[in-house]
Amino acid sequence: MANELVNIELPKRIVNRVCAEATAIPLHTLMKLSGTNTVIASSGDEDVYGGITIEEFSGGEGLTHVGCAIDGVWDVLTNGAVTLGALGNIQAANTVSAAVEADFPLGTVCCKFEEAAGGAAVTRARFGVLD
Repeated sequence: MANELVNIELPKRIVNRVCAEATAIPLHTLMKLSGTNTVIASSGDEDVYGGITIEEFSGGEGLTHVGCAIDGVWDVLTNGAVTLGALGNIQAANTVSAAVEADFPLGTVCCKFEEAAGGAAVTRARFGVLD
């Protein structure tokens, strides 16, 4: 995967999430909640944050759970400009953008930017800031 998240500061909170048995999920994939404690890889704007995978999930092995970090500091690809200290939400597959007021009641806010970026760039962000 070209834009996987890169861990900068180790997470302290790991959760066990349900996932599809047959679907491969790369290490450090930004996940969205798609049901009761169930996650799939993030894919679009306003996905509800489900964590970041901390293990490679090969799929097809009979397993149905994957470990996800819900905090930590990560380098992540941004979609557009972001401001230092602003909150971010999932924008696309493994991509975040600056959150707007309408994102807050949807549960899509997932991080706080610790670096500013002028456009699409890899930026440092702290995840789990609203937990």
